[in-house]
Amino acid sequence: MDALYTAVATATHGREGRAVTSDGKLDLGLSAPKELGGDGKGTNPEQLFAAGYAACFGSALGAVGRAAKVDVSEAAVTAEVGIGKQGEGFALAVTLRVELPDGLDEETGRKLVEQAHQVCPYSNATRGNIPVEIVVE
Repeated sequence: MDALYTAVATATHGREGRAVTSDGKLDLGLSAPKELGGDGKGTNPEQLFAAGYAACFGSALGAVGRAAKVDVSEAAVTAEVGIGKQGEGFALAVTLRVELPDGLDEETGRKLVEQAHQVCPYSNATRGNIPVEIVVE
């Protein structure tokens, strides 16, 4: 693959540190969520992954919508990223909730969501690695 763009971020001190992008546009404190024993005062990797996946999937849906000449600009994507124990380590699971625009028929909407799942880089990266459930609302 020839990269069209490369994002660069550095995290220090794991879940209790900071994450900063090379251009300085993202600079935030990290903390483990209370559910994992942290203070929950900062953001965490699962939230960042959820935000990235939701935005990326929304862009993929927009691209397949434009190709099909279907306006999905009012669609919303919510990504729920769960973390839990798996053997000696941890694993992730994702639920993508796609809210389609009013007036878009269900069959067309589902086809576009399926196509978006095939072209979204996050979907391609996670396919076969973690469970991803897609709920069309």
